[in-house]
Amino acid sequence: MATVRARSGGAGPLEAESGCLLIADIGGYTGYVVDSPLAYAEDVLADLTDTVARHLAPVFRLNKREGDAIFGYALAGEVDATMLLDAVDDTYFSFRSRVDGIGHATSCDCKACTSLPALDLKFVVHSGDFIRRHGQTGEELTGSDVILVHRLLKNDVSQAHRTTGYALLTAACVEALELDPVALGLREHREDYEHVGTVPGFVLDLEARRREALERRRVLVSAAEAAFELETLVALEPPAAWEYLTAPAKRTRWSGLRVTETTSGGRRGEGTTTLCVDGRHSVYEEILDWRPFDYFSERRSPGGAASVVLTTTLEGVPGGTRVVARGRWDGGRIGRLRGARRFVRRLEEDYDRLAAVVAADAPEALVGLEEIA
Repeated sequence: MATVRARSGGAGPLEAESGCLLIADIGGYTGYVVDSPLAYAEDVLADLTDTVARHLAPVFRLNKREGDAIFGYALAGEVDATMLLDAVDDTYFSFRSRVDGIGHATSCDCKACTSLPALDLKFVVHSGDFIRRHGQTGEELTGSDVILVHRLLKNDVSQAHRTTGYALLTAACVEALELDPVALGLREHREDYEHVGTVPGFVLDLEARRREALERRRVLVSAAEAAFELETLVALEPPAAWEYLTAPAKRTRWSGLRVTETTSGGRRGEGTTTLCVDGRHSVYEEILDWRPFDYFSERRSPGGAASVVLTTTLEGVPGGTRVVARGRWDGGRIGRLRGARRFVRRLEEDYDRLAAVVAADAPEALVGLEEIA
């Protein structure tokens, strides 16, 4: 990409940067305010926007609050397709759970309380160029792509696709993230704007994603059935720790393995398979359950040992994330004892290297929720 330079008021030229721009917007809020006492409505808005910000912050740089919306971005290379879509899922699921929680906390039958479930969350995600400026009120992003992502908030997605909880990804975003819209079940969508023209994109139905997640069978190795359990503390918030544990580019840094991943449509999740090779041995992995950023379960088939169903859970604690791996053996008898011991020992060594790599990456790896204006 060619570098674009802009005047910066005497402080030297600013360079345009590429990245992903995201807006999370609470839908239905205007109508909700009309039906609610102002103080109550503002309390609900603050609570819900805090929920959205808290779940997006470990993955995106949050730029500012814009009324009932949060605007953020990630520079090129900072987030891959899976992390972006998992963060959107996680934020949406948490938002819906919080709305339900607020509703269940009151027995009031006034119009304001009964209309609370009508609030929903939508996302607009676009990839493009922008310039970051630092002004008196904090960081400002400028450029035509910044204008476009805001224009896309006014769209016809709800009418065309009959959903109020969704993510609208521009075609530029899908291309930049190397996603396969057909494999991921994304719906084609177009918007037309004066002075902009036609903007092609794709819609991810988050309402449907949440229903599927609630109905999906869980695969979770409990403490009671585990043949072994390992625990480590990683000095990262759960989403960042999740990336180190699951993204091939991060895994190779601490596991010593060459990781080859096969996904559906460019996104990790149930059914994703991985072949890990260290030059002498190979391990075949298949994801059985994927619940960002809570836990994931996989079946691993290490050479010389029985296959193992491994559940890795992440829990935010003071100082970072507690990572717990629980495994149960699944078939295989020849060489099982020796292979099992070798597998657990290798996993212990991996976790030691993981902690060391994260510590070496600090403070860049340490991602926290920052207060935004």
